[in-house]
Amino acid sequence: MMLVARREIGTQIRTRAFKIGLLITAVLVGALAFAPKLLDRPDTYTVGTVNSQQLPLAQAAPDAKFEWRSFPDEAKAKEAVLAGDVDAVLVDGVKVITDGEIESELGVLMQSTNREVKLGAAGVSIPPLQMESVGADTRYEAARTGIAVVLVLVLFMLIIGQTMMVAMGVVEEKGSRIVEILLSSIRPWQLLGGKIIGLGVLGLINLGTILVVGLGASMASGFAAEFPPGMAGIVAGVLIWFMLGYAFFATLAAALASLVSRQEEVGNVMSPLTMLIMAAYFVAFYATSDPTGTVATIVSFVPPFSSMVMPVRMAATEVPLWEVAASGALMILAVLATLSFGAKVYERAVLRTGARVKLGEVLRAK
Repeated sequence: MMLVARREIGTQIRTRAFKIGLLITAVLVGALAFAPKLLDRPDTYTVGTVNSQQLPLAQAAPDAKFEWRSFPDEAKAKEAVLAGDVDAVLVDGVKVITDGEIESELGVLMQSTNREVKLGAAGVSIPPLQMESVGADTRYEAARTGIAVVLVLVLFMLIIGQTMMVAMGVVEEKGSRIVEILLSSIRPWQLLGGKIIGLGVLGLINLGTILVVGLGASMASGFAAEFPPGMAGIVAGVLIWFMLGYAFFATLAAALASLVSRQEEVGNVMSPLTMLIMAAYFVAFYATSDPTGTVATIVSFVPPFSSMVMPVRMAATEVPLWEVAASGALMILAVLATLSFGAKVYERAVLRTGARVKLGEVLRAK
């Protein structure tokens, strides 16, 4: 099996298409990490006051735009903050209320300008403004959502791409009758396992390149400062869930592809599996906007959807460890069941050339 895997890796990794594809992927990921910095526009802030004078924020940050609103009391100010009408409100000249963590640049500007104004007026030591949150901590919400969206696209593209490679490889060997020569020396499950492992390693190389280049470019651009805590766990989770999802879908792809002998028939026989992958993608994409919702939570336990939905939830929000463990255990059981099923179909159908073999006929065969 490992000999077959090494053959698959060696054959594919030396091709010009693989090298060019890997290079293009690295360039695109690096450009994406720098995009927020290159496309950055002047910040716009809406700031409120309650019994306070407006701070000269525009003088300290001329590239930013500030809109001021006045509120009669703190209760009205809190309502506006929670409604998202203002970013922060200065209360009685000593306290700033926000919905979650205040944006870092705005917080620094308010602290520094408040100190300058009061020092100029009093010439004494000035205590810093008190920062009070009246809502949930949302400092990493935008970054988490962005990471989750990128992960959905990456996992979808890699899984559907690698599974199609497995299917095309199976049909190519069957149509050329090479599989008959190979199976005279090794067992069907060894050939199937080697192909899945070999092409899976190529998928990991692509995924590893995306992660390394993406993280490196994010650090160089300064975007990494916005990353939530626990990025190492998110990266490890993505790798593990990709392997589980790939093993599930690739095994089914090999089993379905073994039913046909011509490349033109691959698309038709793979249609049910392609639709299943697309369904997992759409549910995972929905989970990026509502990772704690009922749909996303339930589906993250249902294989094979969990292979895309759970890593997205892990990136988009904090997920209890028991949920991740339970979902992983169910996915592993699903992969084992799929391997048993796929190996049986592959063994019974891969040597039957000619017209398309019906799945029911293969399952009834002994």
